[in-house]
Amino acid sequence: MEGIMMRSKDNVVICVRQPNDEIVTQKQKLSSVTQKYSFLKLPFIRGIVALIETMYTGIKGIYFSANAAFGDDEEVELSSKEIAVIVGVAICLSVLLFSVTPFFLTSLLGLESGFVFSLAEGIVRLSFLLGYLFFISQIKDFKRILQYHGAEHTAINAYESGVEMNVENVRNYSRFHARCGTSFLLIVTVISILFFSLVSSPDYLTRLSYRIILVPLISSVSYEVLRISDKFKDSAIVKAIVAPGLLLQHFTTRQPDDKMLEVAIHAVKEVEIMAQECE
Repeated sequence: MEGIMMRSKDNVVICVRQPNDEIVTQKQKLSSVTQKYSFLKLPFIRGIVALIETMYTGIKGIYFSANAAFGDDEEVELSSKEIAVIVGVAICLSVLLFSVTPFFLTSLLGLESGFVFSLAEGIVRLSFLLGYLFFISQIKDFKRILQYHGAEHTAINAYESGVEMNVENVRNYSRFHARCGTSFLLIVTVISILFFSLVSSPDYLTRLSYRIILVPLISSVSYEVLRISDKFKDSAIVKAIVAPGLLLQHFTTRQPDDKMLEVAIHAVKEVEIMAQECE
């Protein structure tokens, strides 16, 4: 809220514009559980860990930014258990809305199990996703968050291009970025169509259980696909694959103003400083 959360491999920085127009910054080292248990770094496991840890960090960031943005004197802090409960509830609601409900609605069409059913279900799931993104993009108070999201992408694009980080230079860059979580959501939708068509069953409850128990596996595979797409981002094939995700960012980002770009630039610089200090 009124700010940017920027992270590197080992650090996270949150910069928020306060009511007095000053930018307040929170810095912290990231302590991933993968550092303690190396097997969690293995492909198809690291994606699940990264998703949960990102949600955990994000929720903490939301509460910090809310306090800073509204100028509250006493910061509201959540315990680790409270954040874990919020993450758990968020995951359950996501599975219910974007996995179980599309399956239930597709079942009403009377299609036989198999690829055709999975494709129809994928279309319903994608419609839910597009509808959700369109809905939140129309909420007045949420549009500023989407502008800050656009500022984040703009600053990262400028930084990765190697230009001097100032508003005049940064504003010339796109608000769309291939590594955005929006692209991840689209990849999840496509991967789910493939998975559910391969593990199809004539039994209704069995197919429904697949929509729940396979969520972690689908998410982890999607994470690996996203990593590969970043590694070969200059490939024409990869560019074609990530193009739909970039189109979705018309919903999830808005063109930022200069003050928002200042916050994003500040966040990028702070992350870079922390990274240099760790070397």
